[in-house]
Amino acid sequence: MTAAEQRGEPTMTTGETIGFLGIGIMGFHMARRLAEAGYRVVAWNRTRSKAERLVEFGVSIADTAAGAARGAATVVVMLGSGPDCEEVLLAGGVLDAPTPGARVVVMSSIPVATAEQLAREAEARGLAFLDAPVSGGERGAAAGTLTVMAGGRPEVFEAVRPIFAVFGRATLIGPAGTGELAKLVNQMLVGSTIAAVAEGLVLAERGGADPAKVREALLGGFADSTILRQHGERMVTNDWKPGAMSTVQLKDTSTALAQARGLDLDLPLITLVDGLYADLVAHGDGSLDHAALVREIRRRNHLPVDRPVADPAGAKP
Repeated sequence: MTAAEQRGEPTMTTGETIGFLGIGIMGFHMARRLAEAGYRVVAWNRTRSKAERLVEFGVSIADTAAGAARGAATVVVMLGSGPDCEEVLLAGGVLDAPTPGARVVVMSSIPVATAEQLAREAEARGLAFLDAPVSGGERGAAAGTLTVMAGGRPEVFEAVRPIFAVFGRATLIGPAGTGELAKLVNQMLVGSTIAAVAEGLVLAERGGADPAKVREALLGGFADSTILRQHGERMVTNDWKPGAMSTVQLKDTSTALAQARGLDLDLPLITLVDGLYADLVAHGDGSLDHAALVREIRRRNHLPVDRPVADPAGAKP
């Protein structure tokens, strides 16, 4: 019995081969779930040892990105940035490796213009293309509850829908590039809400209330959110193991601001949030979970960067 069957999840048997590029925090779980769902997965990662963790799930490991893409019906890309995608897909020969008619699905968070360029490059080679970034972090990737925001042709989206179903819930936003645009909106909301939760909990602590109790009291009310539930808990327990790193959050807020400038928009809130994340990263906290923004709020107020959880009352300084 497979691990998916043990969890009571549906499985399938399929001859379709998927090339999976980028075995990071989320990519590992996504590739694993595809293998458990019955797909033949060939994975590649710059650091091979990260990909080799998938062997026990029946995943094959390729020596090169182009090797993982060669012969694949669908190539899923979960690399870290726009430049990474351009380097691997273009200079690395990935777009020249699959048979014409194959699908390339870039699930990385990259600039809209980069997604549009990659779509043109893929289609010029006879390949179908979707930009389909995701939201939900490591928890969502592991559980198959990610939100997928796709841009591209409807017929390509429908062809890839069974793959997306392994990851979570998918929505076709519009033409190529609009998936990335939706992800920028997502990251603006996530970053701004993290900042609001961080400020609220610091205010509660400085005022003499237990921030854990304040968070508990707000659950189920109008201020409730996934951010308050998951990242608020991280803030009161100092849990900074990254589900999504602060450097990635900064990349996305900075990309959103660049997109806004290109559209002649002034977005003051996300400008402030981007500055907070830039300071957090500058202070050496970039590898921490993006909930660690509370450390920057505490730092600005001359408080210890980590809450003293041994003092649940959060006594005034």
